[in-house]
Amino acid sequence: MRATVHPARTADDLPRMPAPAITNALTIDVEDYFQVSALAPYIARSGWDAQACRVERNVERILQMLARHGVRATFFTLGWIAERYPPLVRSIVAQGHELASHGHAHERASELDRAAFRQDVERAKKLLEDLGGREVRGYRAPSFSIGRANLWALDVLAETGHRYSSSIYPIAHDHYGMPDAPRFAHRVAEGLIEIPATTVRLGGRNLPAGGGGYFRLLPYAASRWLIRRVNAVDAQSAVFYFHPWEIDPAQPRVPGTDAKTRFRHYVNLGRTEGRLERLLGDFRWGRMDEIFLAAPALSSPATAVLPASRPRRADPQTS
Repeated sequence: MRATVHPARTADDLPRMPAPAITNALTIDVEDYFQVSALAPYIARSGWDAQACRVERNVERILQMLARHGVRATFFTLGWIAERYPPLVRSIVAQGHELASHGHAHERASELDRAAFRQDVERAKKLLEDLGGREVRGYRAPSFSIGRANLWALDVLAETGHRYSSSIYPIAHDHYGMPDAPRFAHRVAEGLIEIPATTVRLGGRNLPAGGGGYFRLLPYAASRWLIRRVNAVDAQSAVFYFHPWEIDPAQPRVPGTDAKTRFRHYVNLGRTEGRLERLLGDFRWGRMDEIFLAAPALSSPATAVLPASRPRRADPQTS
């Protein structure tokens, strides 16, 4: 008997679960194209002021898009950007969005000692609060750079008055990630919860479903299906993120970059804005603070981020 050959399934062929009435968190990491960690070997931080900034126009386009859809979001904003563009910060707040911290100068938390990390987050928090006139309660580490080796950073965030972090990505990745961390919001320190970017558990591993480069790389139908699965199967709010430079296909090309960096940074930039328009229409979206800070009691620190690997009095110079 001749075997029947079935065509390969595409993302559009995946089962379509109805999206429950769950509000998901839409987040934007406010940084410019030349501040991305992958481009750090090619553009020194000392040379940032010489670059052609495009963040103002891109954030304005995002604000207009959110207004069309009646969506409020959380903007994790660099202190470096806020210092140079105060009207951008005030516009975010004036339009009803949450202003949160992305640190000051996009230094990875994993590359700072405890004292330098505290200085960075305190500086950014104070600056954003002064400009926005609102308490800054949330923080996201550049490149999700809190993990097993520097969990002391969570204590610093709690000590400096932050209420939540979105800095541990429970996936395996060459630049970041803690695959065995909890997938959903959980308490990690006194007064502080960790709210990871969204993943889907399939085949014994966590697959990224929260945006970024994966949203640009995969067909839109795949991202839609993954978020619907989290809403329907896990009954959880998804946390989605993107950057202003991802809707800017006309941004300058950084010379000398290797093929892997070019692919990660530039793939499908011309499609991102249209996909975001669809995403905003397909799901309910809101601010991180309004979704998670009013949530019921979460898991305690004793069951959260593997406390055996998190010494409370670790020497910051060796962490």
